[in-house]
Amino acid sequence: MVGRVMRLRRRSDDGASAVEFALVVPLLLLLLFGIISYGVMLSFRQTLSQAAAEGARAAAVTFVETDKQDAGYDAIDGALDSFGATCVGGSLRKGAVTVGTCTVTAPGPCTPVATGVECVTVTLSYDYRDHPIVPSFPGVGYVMPSVLTYSAQARVS
Repeated sequence: MVGRVMRLRRRSDDGASAVEFALVVPLLLLLLFGIISYGVMLSFRQTLSQAAAEGARAAAVTFVETDKQDAGYDAIDGALDSFGATCVGGSLRKGAVTVGTCTVTAPGPCTPVATGVECVTVTLSYDYRDHPIVPSFPGVGYVMPSVLTYSAQARVS
């Protein structure tokens, strides 16, 4: 009789672990994909910042005045190459899609203003909400930034 009661009790618990698993898995997946998405976004954010700095430096050290902007754009393209983004005519593009803006200014006054010193400024802006680097898992997009914008300035030598 005792054995029969034990068997009945076990039989009633048969689906409990499957139900618990079904309740916990979506939360674990949300956490996992959130960590992955946020990590990729942070990596891209660092690359965007580095691209702005490299573009400003390349434009600043180029000797021929008319080549400064082209050198800046080339450096930006080189830095963003791993993510498949390029700077074309003031537009930041990923493939054939415009995903933001990019500008390399001609030498001009520095900010803050310093007498007799000229600087080149590079500004990159990427619309991350509409064009995420990795596809967004439902619910993860709410914690991602909508636009990533970086600006770098280098003194013209």
